[in-house]
Amino acid sequence: MAVLAAATGGALSTPAAAEGETPPGQVEFPTHCLPPQEAGLPPADGPTTARVTVDDVTPRVGDTVTVTYQVARTPAVNPLSVALPGDVLTPTGRIVLGGAQQGEVTVVGAKRNDPVAVGGALPAVTMTGTFTVTAPGEITLAPGGYTLHTGHLLELDTVCAVAGGAEPGPEPSASASASASASAVPSPPVPSPSAPSSPGPLPLPAPAPLPGRAPVAQRITASPLPTANVRAVALGTAAGGPGAKVKVTGAGFVPGAEVTVAGRAGTAETADRVTAKADELGVVLAELPVTDRATTAVVAYEGAAWTPERGSGPAAYTVIVAVPLPPGSQTVTAVVEPGELGMTQEGDAVTLAAVPYGDGGAAAGRIGTVTVKDARGGPAGWSLIGKVTDFTGAGGLRIPGASLSWTPTCAAAPGSPSACTPGSAGTVGPDGAVLASTGDATLVGGTFTVDAAVTLQVPPYTPPGAYTAVLTLTLS
Repeated sequence: MAVLAAATGGALSTPAAAEGETPPGQVEFPTHCLPPQEAGLPPADGPTTARVTVDDVTPRVGDTVTVTYQVARTPAVNPLSVALPGDVLTPTGRIVLGGAQQGEVTVVGAKRNDPVAVGGALPAVTMTGTFTVTAPGEITLAPGGYTLHTGHLLELDTVCAVAGGAEPGPEPSASASASASASAVPSPPVPSPSAPSSPGPLPLPAPAPLPGRAPVAQRITASPLPTANVRAVALGTAAGGPGAKVKVTGAGFVPGAEVTVAGRAGTAETADRVTAKADELGVVLAELPVTDRATTAVVAYEGAAWTPERGSGPAAYTVIVAVPLPPGSQTVTAVVEPGELGMTQEGDAVTLAAVPYGDGGAAAGRIGTVTVKDARGGPAGWSLIGKVTDFTGAGGLRIPGASLSWTPTCAAAPGSPSACTPGSAGTVGPDGAVLASTGDATLVGGTFTVDAAVTLQVPPYTPPGAYTAVLTLTLS
């Protein structure tokens, strides 16, 4: 087990579609745009035409997805009383996530625009952002509100929100006029000739549209991380004569599952077979009579047949057949006792490189080198699995554990019977991933050095501070 720590310190045209066709991801929704108070302009209501696209529609949990939010048409207008020059408009916005993963994605565009005449509509803009997939299943993306910032003469923000379709409520009473928005200045009443000089209640401006939600523009389907197989068996004895009963203990099975315990000769099953049920902890206890002289190992599995996903690795077993000795002979026996499968690691802390606040990015580092020694003998290989928790910081702030990825390496010491295979580069996450393994063979074993470069993808504008997670390695 190791502890990992990380620290944090524009106007584009919409892609063309075939005539008469709506580009994928394009939607239209009602919008209520509030110009800056300094402009003295009324709110602008009208439709926004937007398009949402992603760079990966079938990501895995832990992958980073880039989202592009294009506003092709907006009711917002130039807030200045003079023409707006080029390259002074900066857009920001948000994408609303739904379905399997809830939340929002902040998107930002470059300061880029064509000149805009007085009273002219603000031009099309493009914004991008990223998010990390944290849950499997269908995730929906809908455009949210956006802000158009102009930086000419004055720094001004035109804020556009998605408008709802609800009908306005009843007319508020005069006593409620004090709660009206300060940005909407009512006109003074005009007294009639016969009216007294004391002023009456002030008329209220028309209520702004209620907040709403734009239609879903994009859907992606996230696949879960592969689940590590931790099923394993141990034998009460590694050898015996024909018909001997072997005590078998299995672990890592689905609680309550029917488990088959069987003999093996290489990759084929022998005639030796019993069934047992896993208890509430996934433990299996069985007694296997070994009568087939071809049996060289014992396996256990769920389902109709052994598979790498639902079966254990083989545990070595030898059927001893007594051979009659000629007269005057003696039997001389030497025993090579099987050892254990174990590992050691260098250190128990991993410190990742710091990333700058605002930029985010990859915090890189390396795990402590792991040495695996397999002295069991027999045909069973091994697997080294890693799982990581979420990274937590002060005040309960979190970076998902699925944001950690690694690139494993593995080397066998000279003379080792087995070859070591590093796991695939990719996400570690809370569900686990293979760091290294050796395959089954007639005779396996050896000493192996396992290492991995790790990278944590830190989202932009993650609050500064130290974030810590626990990486757990399991050898089986």
